[in-house]
Amino acid sequence: MDRASELLFYVNGRKVIEKNVDPETMLLPYLRKKLRLTGTKYGCGGGGCGACTVMISRYNPITNRIRHHPANACLIPICSLYGTAVTTVEGIGSTHTRIHPVQERIAKCHGTQCGFCTPGMVMSIYTLLRNHPEPTLDQLTDALGGNLCRCTGYRPIIDACKTFCETSGCCQSKENGVCCLDQRINGLPEFEEGSKTSPKLFAEEEFLPLDPTQELIFPPELMIMAEKQPQRTRVFGSERMMWFSPVTLKELLEFKFKYPQAPVIMGNTSVGPQMKFKGVFHPVIISPDRIEELSVVNHTHNGLTLGAGLSLAQVKDILADVVQKLPGEKTQTYHALLKHLGTLAGSQIRNMASLGGHIISRHPDSDLNPILAVGNCTLNLLSKEGKRQIPLNEQFLSKCPNADLKPQEILVSVNIPYSRKLEFVSAFRQAQRQENALAIVNSGMRVFFGEGHGIIRELSISYGGVGPATICAKNSCQKLIGRHWNEEMLDTACRLVLEEVSLSGSAPGGRVEFKRTLIISFLFKFYLEVSQILKKMDPIRYPSLADKHESALEDLHSKHHCSTLKYQHMGPKQHPEDPIGHPIMHLSGVKHATGEAIYCDDMPLVDQELFLTFVTSSRAHAKIVSIDLSEALSMPGVVDVITAEHLSDVNSFCFFTEAEEFLATDKVFCVGQLVCAVLADSEVQAKRAAKQVKIVYQDLEPLILTIKEAIQHNSFFEPERKLEYGNVDEAFKVVDQILEGEIHMGGQEHFYMETQSMLVVPKGEDQEMDVYVSTQFPKYIQDIVASTLKLPANKVMCHVKRVGGAFGGKAFKTGVIAAVTAFAANKHGRAVRCVLERGEDMLITGGRHPYLGKYKAGFMNDGRILALDMEHYSNAGNSLDESLLVIEMGLLKMDNAYKFPNLRCRGWACRTNLPSNTAFRGFGFPQAGLITESCIMEVAAKCGLSPEKVRMINMYKEIDQTPYKQEINAKNLIQCWRECMAVSSYSLRKAAVEKFNAENYWKKKGLAMVPLKYPVGLGSRAAGQAAALVHIYLDGSVLVTHGGIEMGQGVHTKMIQVVSRELGMPISNVHLRGTSTETVPNANVSGGSVVADLNGLAVKDACQTLLKRLEPIISKNPKGTWKDWAQTAFDESISLSAVGYFRGYESDINWEKGEGHPFEYFVYGAACSEVEIDCLTGDHKNIRTDIVMDVGCSINPAIDIGQIEGAFIQGMGLYTIEELNYSPQGVLHTRGPDQYKIPAICDTPTEFHISLLPPSENSNTLYSSKGLGESGVFLGCSVFFAIHDAVSAARRERGLHGPLSLNSPLTPEKIRMACEDKFTKMIPRDEPGSCVPWNVPI
Repeated sequence: MDRASELLFYVNGRKVIEKNVDPETMLLPYLRKKLRLTGTKYGCGGGGCGACTVMISRYNPITNRIRHHPANACLIPICSLYGTAVTTVEGIGSTHTRIHPVQERIAKCHGTQCGFCTPGMVMSIYTLLRNHPEPTLDQLTDALGGNLCRCTGYRPIIDACKTFCETSGCCQSKENGVCCLDQRINGLPEFEEGSKTSPKLFAEEEFLPLDPTQELIFPPELMIMAEKQPQRTRVFGSERMMWFSPVTLKELLEFKFKYPQAPVIMGNTSVGPQMKFKGVFHPVIISPDRIEELSVVNHTHNGLTLGAGLSLAQVKDILADVVQKLPGEKTQTYHALLKHLGTLAGSQIRNMASLGGHIISRHPDSDLNPILAVGNCTLNLLSKEGKRQIPLNEQFLSKCPNADLKPQEILVSVNIPYSRKLEFVSAFRQAQRQENALAIVNSGMRVFFGEGHGIIRELSISYGGVGPATICAKNSCQKLIGRHWNEEMLDTACRLVLEEVSLSGSAPGGRVEFKRTLIISFLFKFYLEVSQILKKMDPIRYPSLADKHESALEDLHSKHHCSTLKYQHMGPKQHPEDPIGHPIMHLSGVKHATGEAIYCDDMPLVDQELFLTFVTSSRAHAKIVSIDLSEALSMPGVVDVITAEHLSDVNSFCFFTEAEEFLATDKVFCVGQLVCAVLADSEVQAKRAAKQVKIVYQDLEPLILTIKEAIQHNSFFEPERKLEYGNVDEAFKVVDQILEGEIHMGGQEHFYMETQSMLVVPKGEDQEMDVYVSTQFPKYIQDIVASTLKLPANKVMCHVKRVGGAFGGKAFKTGVIAAVTAFAANKHGRAVRCVLERGEDMLITGGRHPYLGKYKAGFMNDGRILALDMEHYSNAGNSLDESLLVIEMGLLKMDNAYKFPNLRCRGWACRTNLPSNTAFRGFGFPQAGLITESCIMEVAAKCGLSPEKVRMINMYKEIDQTPYKQEINAKNLIQCWRECMAVSSYSLRKAAVEKFNAENYWKKKGLAMVPLKYPVGLGSRAAGQAAALVHIYLDGSVLVTHGGIEMGQGVHTKMIQVVSRELGMPISNVHLRGTSTETVPNANVSGGSVVADLNGLAVKDACQTLLKRLEPIISKNPKGTWKDWAQTAFDESISLSAVGYFRGYESDINWEKGEGHPFEYFVYGAACSEVEIDCLTGDHKNIRTDIVMDVGCSINPAIDIGQIEGAFIQGMGLYTIEELNYSPQGVLHTRGPDQYKIPAICDTPTEFHISLLPPSENSNTLYSSKGLGESGVFLGCSVFFAIHDAVSAARRERGLHGPLSLNSPLTPEKIRMACEDKFTKMIPRDEPGSCVPWNVPI
């Protein structure tokens, strides 16, 4: 056996040769740390977010074809890359050479905000274009299915994609022969005359053309190697692991014989995550390379044989081809497989994962195994002892030893038989999100009638997701053979299957009753599908389906996206050079797209740098009995373990009223609390050592997780907050009706794409310390680090270039992590880096507060609410953090758009044993607003009125007063509402929805419209002060710096627009380097929608100071350039540097009196959303959303519209699919994109229309603009209430007329279980208390 132990591959056209490869090294750290290619980002480490997408190219000497495919670098072992060419985002274009059309378009179409996900997006689109230079929109959205973005809401990314399609601007779904962009048909009226609106935010005609001849060629050396050189088995080894890459089938069998326990790896998408997240370790790995026998495609007389080494993407292409060529009756199983291959994972995983690996892994929720099992597939096995064939059946899937592979056997290929005449195969699945999400339940079903006139000859049903393995309902199927295919058979089948496929109440994954319902809902769908085909074949013999059932078979709405945007053109009075009001591209847009934008962890290694990783508590409330560090400290590379004892008197910091402890001393109060920190030479060593820290706990009582438990134990943070207006008790006496209700709302994970990251560098003299950190609040980091190191603040400098998304989650917890990291750096005099993994980040940092809202409303029969008594409870977690402020803001904003003449609202922050919840975009309003809207819905139902009518009747009239006695002019609120009614054709579509619902029993549509009043302000003047520094250099160029943080919201771009306007110079003349406590001291936190507003006024102030000084010089030489003026000023000793300052808006609130003027202005808006739901599965699709916003005079419409859309999609996630699950012991189950689903590209509304109201009033904000960062989140609840509307329609039709209370998030589970029908009645229910559930609603 000829062996080579040298690894050779290419990266971006350059040869890489590695002599001593560690088989545990993945491509992502190799690219980032070894090759210093930091464009490829770490987002989750498990292939779930797409931030690390690269293109892999392989040459096949047999077919002479090069295959390009996208892949997740975080899962690719570099040992598997021999002979391949890897292309990263840096390899396709850069600002130093030329940028690629994909990079240019995603930037110029405003498809980047924080930019952290952009390189992955770029590589997914680029790879698709390498294979299909003129793709369809379907291919593009499919290619992006494995890429997540938390900022943009995807619409601008889809816009960028459309520019590569043949039919660029059109939605391609011409209903009634008319494209949705033909606005007249859609009844989108123009705004009043004289205000021209512009449809495009970018000029498509200026884009570079896509020229496939200009791409990097595949390295000729690799071609020659593949064709000419004899293939040699490669062996790589480290102290811990051996890696064998056999190149012939014979060698593969030899290795498997020698190392029977070693896994055979192709794409590493199954073994990789197990090793990374579950601690599984394999000392030997066998990875076959280009063994022809493993990628065979054979058409035999009775089916198709597919090699086990084919990737799922290749299988998909092969089946798509076969289905087109063969008659339908033969391809039933292939159609079913194709259906699931379309949504299985993302494009990257489908291109890496192999068919054999998918089958052999036997994941309980595998999408393909249930279909292969019912399709009578067989597996061709091989070992040194010879060939063998086994059936892919239930015994195999449950790993019965006598039906499984023997340790030394490998799976060579899979036989998938053709289906026969009168044989039908179907596949079903339901997941939390339509694409790139593991199924909650999936199923494969097959029936064969033979010639027996609708009598069942064979029946086979299997389910995934309902047990530890794929389950086949064998006995049930057996009992049904010989039965006629009719309703009676269906009824028996449901009962039999429920009995056989039983699920215990404490089953892992929870959602037990939902899963039981899906089991029989899928069966019903199958029954209908087959009945419909039989009917078509023989209309006389088979009765036609009841009309009401037809809808069960139709898919949810189509997926062709189209959008319209309306914003103001600037008036003729504006100077042509003035950039204010123009859709200027994000300052870093192109750098985001080329991977040149530097984030915290992209900074190069510092000499002798150490890595810090935390050890966290595994108990929710316990006493620490002992901590044993000996084993961890003895491991190679470990330098120290920092505990609370080391920190002693500096182990806490007080920012609000309560001191926050950094590391646990003698007790822990939540799972995920920081206990100690391991310091080592490398990340790998630190992580390994952290696992060896032994902590002994003794559990303490009580364990409080939920809001209800906190109320029971009276566990609250002081003080209670209260707001009263009018006389509530008196008002209750005069109303027509009174109702009481409550709504529970789950929390939300920030899921910023860049996890918490920092690098602390001691300067070596005067105890100076530089802290490079991804934070929203540099001043706080400076203060907390200075306090921990007992230094004055002037010795600690905090620098932030940009942040990869934050949304409120990078302020207070970041400070705690930075304090410990800085302590370690100071103690050892070495630089220390700390970057949290996604799972650690989700566990440690907390998120949006879960809320419980209770309300009592007194109202008249016409819908007027005269009295409202409310209680808000938030789940604050184990420390105060910002919870009190969140409760306060929730109370001040709870009225939303409504005038309640008599109101009492009280709020409490509950102390529980969960990680402390913190600030999150919207800051209490998305919860408080939902509670109010829920109450409105219930009042409307009680009055028999439409919710929109009740919303309208209670809305603020023009000049009015809020509950805290601040005056308000709601003219624009009413205008937004009316405008939204008009642009969304509300009344026409309401009628269309009702018609649809009358005709469809199993599908329902819902339509809802929600108004918005979002007050903007911080509650005190000091919190709103801002400063800036502007330098003019002698060549006439300008450097500006301010206290705001760039985290994707485009504040730096807006600041440069301000300087450009104020100094009358082109944007290209102005530069901004980043934010630092060195240049602008004492800056407030960046948040609260006011960052551009406040800092812009400070920048404007500095520019005006400079202009005042330079006015005499400019007036003497009006035709001069900035270079001339600067030189003259210097010669005349006039300072060319100015500090700008803004004191903050007047703002105050007196909680004793419950009155004040906390807000500077209000953002108004309205959103109308239409959804379609599947009553059998709980699936929903957002068909269309129209948003109208009053944004004042937009400084940059592209950025502002991006903020509105991004916030809306984030809000939609909050109210529908984002669900955090905690165990009854307080352990977070949802720790990454696999378990926690944020909206993906498939969740964007099919039609998305955004209009900005023409500016109406001048205000004392920056150029009369309004801050829009947060307000749009709440509009996501228009989707929640549209689903509510659809569910109500379903319930009414089923004779359920009682009040309907739905909690948030409205997941598929809640939707399905609310659409009660005969199937939900049929399932067994668990008595409360009869079992310990898998999760608790916190």
